[in-house]
Amino acid sequence: MSKTQHFKYSNNIIIYPLMMLFTIWLVFWYQVRVDSGIKGFGIRPQKVEGLIGVFTSPFLHGDINHIYNNSMPLFVLMVALFYFYNKIAWKVIGLGIVLSGFLTWLIASSGNHIGASGLVYVLVSFMFFKGIFAKHYRLIALSLMVIFLYGSMIWYVFPIKSGMSWEGHLSGLITGLVFALIFRKQVATPERYKWEEPDYNEEEDPFMKHFDEDGNFIELEPEPEIEIESEIQDHQMTSSNQSKINISYTFKKSED
Repeated sequence: MSKTQHFKYSNNIIIYPLMMLFTIWLVFWYQVRVDSGIKGFGIRPQKVEGLIGVFTSPFLHGDINHIYNNSMPLFVLMVALFYFYNKIAWKVIGLGIVLSGFLTWLIASSGNHIGASGLVYVLVSFMFFKGIFAKHYRLIALSLMVIFLYGSMIWYVFPIKSGMSWEGHLSGLITGLVFALIFRKQVATPERYKWEEPDYNEEEDPFMKHFDEDGNFIELEPEPEIEIESEIQDHQMTSSNQSKINISYTFKKSED
């Protein structure tokens, strides 16, 4: 990936998160207006029929407060994901839904687990750990911003509130960490200056040649560009004189 492609804005950075939110709210509208029974298609731990919830649970919510509380962080995090990690954004979202949902199905004890909060935890965890691993100043800044905005969410990976799927949150946190390790090389790398390259030689640096051992600025002798130009001019003059001689010779020969 070239440096000019890092963090390049496009309309898709906004459009894709909006499409995701529109789908979630459309399903919620159908759930409220048409068939409230679809809430039963959540993750039901250790039950074969509950495996369908691995794919459907992020689009199902208990009530308006539930979907509203998930919508804002999901939109913000997805915009950041598509801007900073555009090449792997859909992989993180798609695989994040499946893996975090399957972990929830494995480790949860009972209940019907629904909501996009598991995906929210995937994105928070992934962007935090990925920024630390990548060692890119912009990605580290993103990690710090994520922690500033959503750091308090860490408490909800523990069973401190009844009726909340802490197993889903924990599964999302683990999944994000795993993705940060798997996609370790598929991110922008920090720009390296010439003097940071492993084969950098200070003695061959044109800029450093202007300083002596004590750090004093010195004037360097100009390169022999003028001599080259003089040689070119001499060559042109020689060619011109030769042409005049040839013309004179031809004219004289015609007179004879």
